[in-house]
Amino acid sequence: MKFIIGLIIFALDVWAIAMIINSNAETSTKILWIALVAFLPVLGLIIWWFAGPKPNYSA
Repeated sequence: MKFIIGLIIFALDVWAIAMIINSNAETSTKILWIALVAFLPVLGLIIWWFAGPKPNYSA
């Protein structure tokens, strides 16, 4: 069970990092957000969800 939870958290972190990379934020801001999500996987993901840069989907 712990493996499945860990795998889900890992997948969500990878998804969050991809969304951060695709955002319009400045490079330094992206690096800080990626570091937060990478070093604090669960807490960083939650903080990013509410306050982090989101990707720009408009063309």
